[in-house]
Amino acid sequence: MTRIDRLFAERGGAEYHGEAVTQLEHALQAAHFAEQDGRPPEWIAAALLHDIGHFLHGYGEDYLDQGVNDRHEDLGARFLAHAFGPAVTEPIRLHVPAKRYLASGKHPDYPGLLSPASVRSLELQGGPMTAEEIGAFEAHPYFTAAAKVREYDDRAKIVGFVTPPYSHFRTYLEATLRATD
Repeated sequence: MTRIDRLFAERGGAEYHGEAVTQLEHALQAAHFAEQDGRPPEWIAAALLHDIGHFLHGYGEDYLDQGVNDRHEDLGARFLAHAFGPAVTEPIRLHVPAKRYLASGKHPDYPGLLSPASVRSLELQGGPMTAEEIGAFEAHPYFTAAAKVREYDDRAKIVGFVTPPYSHFRTYLEATLRATD
């Protein structure tokens, strides 16, 4: 947990990739929306941590302009797997595929809701899913959680939106930690 706290303290003030909010503001808003919807602690933790992989890669803040898919969802899920179970890490790992799923035509209005930075990253992440990919994604046990985390991710870009502080949401991280020997 100390490393997660340190990452948010050191890198949370960075720009959230072409958006008008910081990484920390984005994470807090996503967690707040999950909490307001009455989601389980694991979903709230996943919403808070869904983009932690952006803190871990070495591509710099302009990776989208460089045409790089940073695979932050996989990096973040692997980083967190030592401390959290799949109810937290799988929605994180699947939040990018959830964007591809939602953009596939299953939700016709979805592409129009994406910010320019999200449209650009969608291209780099493989674009909308194929019919075969849709079937596999819908069969995944964490499909619903991933789709909701994606929804919170897409909404969490509101300038000046006031949320509880990181310490409030940290309690969800503590509640969902794996038991260790």
